[in-house]
Amino acid sequence: MPSLVVVGAQWGDEGKGRIVDLLSKRADIVVRFQGGCNAGHTLIVDEHRLALHLIPAGIVHPHTLCIIGNGVVIDPQALLEEMERLRALQIEVSPKRLLISDRAHVTFTYHRLLDAAREATGSKLKLGTTQRGIGPTYVDKVERVGIRMIDLLDGDRLRQKLEINFEQKAHLLSRLPEDERPCIEELCERYFEYGKILAPFICDTTLILNEALRSGLNVLFEGAQGAGLDVDFGTFPFVTSSNTISGAVCIGAGVPPKLIGAVIGVAKAYTTRVGSGPFPTELKDEVGDKLREIGMEYGATTGRPRRCGWLDLVQLKFAARINGFDALVLTKLDVLDQFEEIKVCVAYERNGELITEFPSSSEVLSECKPVYETLEGWVQQTRHIRSYEELPRNAQRFVEWVSQRLNVPIGLISVGPKCDDVIVLDERWVNYKF
Repeated sequence: MPSLVVVGAQWGDEGKGRIVDLLSKRADIVVRFQGGCNAGHTLIVDEHRLALHLIPAGIVHPHTLCIIGNGVVIDPQALLEEMERLRALQIEVSPKRLLISDRAHVTFTYHRLLDAAREATGSKLKLGTTQRGIGPTYVDKVERVGIRMIDLLDGDRLRQKLEINFEQKAHLLSRLPEDERPCIEELCERYFEYGKILAPFICDTTLILNEALRSGLNVLFEGAQGAGLDVDFGTFPFVTSSNTISGAVCIGAGVPPKLIGAVIGVAKAYTTRVGSGPFPTELKDEVGDKLREIGMEYGATTGRPRRCGWLDLVQLKFAARINGFDALVLTKLDVLDQFEEIKVCVAYERNGELITEFPSSSEVLSECKPVYETLEGWVQQTRHIRSYEELPRNAQRFVEWVSQRLNVPIGLISVGPKCDDVIVLDERWVNYKF
């Protein structure tokens, strides 16, 4: 079955965008299945740096159909702005190139206000969210008061659902300054107008996807964030509000498990994290600063500096287990070019106890100290290299050692920010022949 799932193996920002960009050259359809505009995939298009937040990375390839699945929460204003940025780069964005699930839930301005209020100074629970309203939108979905894309096409139904929302949230909205409180009339008018513009793109995407998969088309499912941020399996509560692992494809896109062909995980050669939450290998010193500056570790969505640390195999091993990785893509190997020694976390230590499995408790994880093994660096530039045999021997040893420890083959290695800055170890993954 020529369908491939690509998901982040760490805490997001692993470089999935450029990998999806590469793999979508052979894809007929690219599908986003979870998250919202809190995610960001950065691509290099004709020397232009392009950050995508809702639209799948396959949009840059003229032959590819992109689908935003029902598991995504959509801010229509952000989506329309993204569409215009793409058009400014002469990239076609039409219903021939992009389709949106009619079942996807809508992020409204009041969701962003509620998100920001929770993250405000003085709150007992500060998660370090992007304040894009993603969490409150998913809350509405679970509470069954959410408004979906299909509702934007009917003004009367939209108004009725907004009234239900305002009634349900009255106690929260009343806490906002009077001049910031949303108005039903204004929201109804504005979002109904969004619905008119987006109507040609909105449809039952499950029908198209299932027919495509059964007919043998190449379908690529593009994950956002990473396994460490999964609402069930991540460092709860310091997680995103959706399931980010491979199993979420079935629910977030409406396809059965038997139509999934293979799963690829994407991980950096080191580790980064944005926002709050435990991070055992975080380096709060000049080494961490060096990783950040060489790797340009600043968020595609917020611009926030990312927390940086050495590779964590305890966390990666857990991610491999719950995702069922058939292969791993190792990104940003070139960032390690300037280090004479490279450390890798192989276990944790807590109160004198050795821990080899990733804890379910964030409180426990925050008390864990990394146990490192040190590998010899290569101190040679790798960005120009395109074959594994040309890599410095110590770089090869690093890749092979990681693969053996995880018991997962390395399928591709990225050595730069561009789509073609990649070393392909196994052609099956770029040719959909798994």
